[in-house]
Amino acid sequence: MYKPFLLTGLLISTMASAQEKMTPELLWQLGRVSGEAVTADGKSVIYGVSRVNMADNKSEKNLFVVPLTGGQSQQLTRTPGGEGDVAILPGNRIGFSLKGQWWEMNADGSDAVQKTKGAGDMQNIRISPDGKHILFSREVKIKKISGSDHYTDLPKSNVQIYDNLNYRHWDTWEDGNFSHVFYATYTNGEIGTPVDIMADEPYDCPQMPHGGAEDMIWSQDGKSIVYVCKKKYGKDYAVSTNTDIYEYDLAAKTTRNLSEGMMGYDMAPAFSNDGKFISWLSMAHDGFEADKNDIILLNRTTGVKTNLTKSWDGTASAVRFSNDGKKIFFLAVVKGTEQLLEIALQKDPAQTTDKHIRQITSGDFDISSMVAQTGNTMVVTRTDMNHAAEIFTVDLLKGAVQSLTNVNKETYDKIGSCKVEKRWVKTSDGKEMLTWVIFPPDFDPAKKYPTLLYCQGGPQSALSQFYSYRWNFQLMANQGYIVVAPNRRGMPGHGVEWNASISKDWGGQPIRDYLAAIDDVSKESYVDKQRLGAIGASYGGYSVYMLAGVHENRFKTFIAHDGLFDLKSWYGTTEELWFANWDIGAYWDPANAKSYSQFNPSEHANKWNTPILIIQGGIDFRVPIEQGLQAFQLAQLKGIKSKLLYFPEENHWVLKPQNAIVWQREFFSWLKETL
Repeated sequence: MYKPFLLTGLLISTMASAQEKMTPELLWQLGRVSGEAVTADGKSVIYGVSRVNMADNKSEKNLFVVPLTGGQSQQLTRTPGGEGDVAILPGNRIGFSLKGQWWEMNADGSDAVQKTKGAGDMQNIRISPDGKHILFSREVKIKKISGSDHYTDLPKSNVQIYDNLNYRHWDTWEDGNFSHVFYATYTNGEIGTPVDIMADEPYDCPQMPHGGAEDMIWSQDGKSIVYVCKKKYGKDYAVSTNTDIYEYDLAAKTTRNLSEGMMGYDMAPAFSNDGKFISWLSMAHDGFEADKNDIILLNRTTGVKTNLTKSWDGTASAVRFSNDGKKIFFLAVVKGTEQLLEIALQKDPAQTTDKHIRQITSGDFDISSMVAQTGNTMVVTRTDMNHAAEIFTVDLLKGAVQSLTNVNKETYDKIGSCKVEKRWVKTSDGKEMLTWVIFPPDFDPAKKYPTLLYCQGGPQSALSQFYSYRWNFQLMANQGYIVVAPNRRGMPGHGVEWNASISKDWGGQPIRDYLAAIDDVSKESYVDKQRLGAIGASYGGYSVYMLAGVHENRFKTFIAHDGLFDLKSWYGTTEELWFANWDIGAYWDPANAKSYSQFNPSEHANKWNTPILIIQGGIDFRVPIEQGLQAFQLAQLKGIKSKLLYFPEENHWVLKPQNAIVWQREFFSWLKETL
């Protein structure tokens, strides 16, 4: 039976009166932990810790190692820069990339030597399993774009000339360079002549803008390279998500498409240890970037492909084979949390169904990445709304999760943990919606608190137990706010239908879901109904702009970061048109009239009457600058209290440390002033 005021799923609730509050400065002092690899003997894990130097406005990453049984960590590297691409090599050696070159060191961090020299800047470096070859990516000039490209007698010309789409992406203008996959012989640091396996193709690998080393891997025998690529150019690239999995044979120098005929995203390839099988994540529909991610298994001997999760009502992420090849481990969002699951492969893989899927972990936390398996243990990173990522181990038989590192213990010991509760809210169409409610550390139910409705971006990204360094619920709650974070329509973890239903309905049921959540929580005596705010970025920023026109005076203040204000001008300037086409549609097509009228925030501008802080990145090409400027100009001309926070060198995110501190200071200053 539905109980409208029932609060369930207590995560953490403890407070000590003398503890400090989390501040933006304290948040940015945290070490950012990444899992790298398990040592050759399977007894320790190598992990990275990045720390921000606020004065230098940049971060520094070093490598550490800790026994899997727990104990003292040992620092392995201290060289300035950021070590990555960590690999375990024969002879108990550790390899890693640093400043575009390959380095190797002993297992204890001693004898660190730069092995490659003069090979140019290499990215996403991997050594072949047999140690005979090196794999890396590098940019190659393919197309003429600049004036000086076309007219060599005018070398100082900086004009850019385009005759096709995707002239810019994320935060970068197209300059005619494409990231290509190279390999070369590798003997004790000596590199032979690099071979570009993509030749003169105007395509990228890794995938832009966020792909990495996971997009290019060695086969288990080192005889072939598997890589991810969308082999489309110009307008065809801008309207399609059809990436494929390609295998390049070193001896034959030939390439074959392993996912030919599969029309959506195909990504994240992984080999079984015996090399007989390869798996990857696959979406069915071209143009739908948030489609269900299925796990595909290819038998490399027979060529038979099997969709292992076809009948499973969920969407998978990171996948890897078990060491014995009998299972596939994967991550998936399950009702507001990200968990570790497994598929038991049947002798005939085609007989594998959702009945053979088992959820290994459970709890109010996120398993945010898999590092490696050793025996019956999986090394992972884990977060929750009170803790940044740390290294944990998971007992693969029992599901027990054990902490291995406590990089930020000293900081967290100083501050009070926030109480996080899971609440089920009845939506306007009679569904039940999971909503996270985050309380201040010193929460007193006898008092009244200003309350923030958090609107998630994506629009089809999960609102789980993540830990953000910008939209940080712990930080917000520590400033005295209750945060309401609904898993509204469009989010994974509640079935494929719930996830997909937001497309072409941006301003419909998802907005009603937001209103249902804030109305439900506002019934509690501890919520100050006269002090409600709504905040969000990207689609969350769009949601704030929509709410500004339809909220009927529920909210006292708004904050929108890189939100979509006018869908027509947005469609005309955004870059990944596959997303715009699938979720909104072209503005000249009468079939999409509802999106550009009822669901367009600018069409509700006459109802704006509430103070608003508008944040806009200058090189955000996903939600270009005119969106924030139009919203600010509207608010100013209507005499609404408003402020524009403009970051000329930031993209869809805020990445520079000092800019991030300004962002948070302005964020909380605005709330203090208006709420």
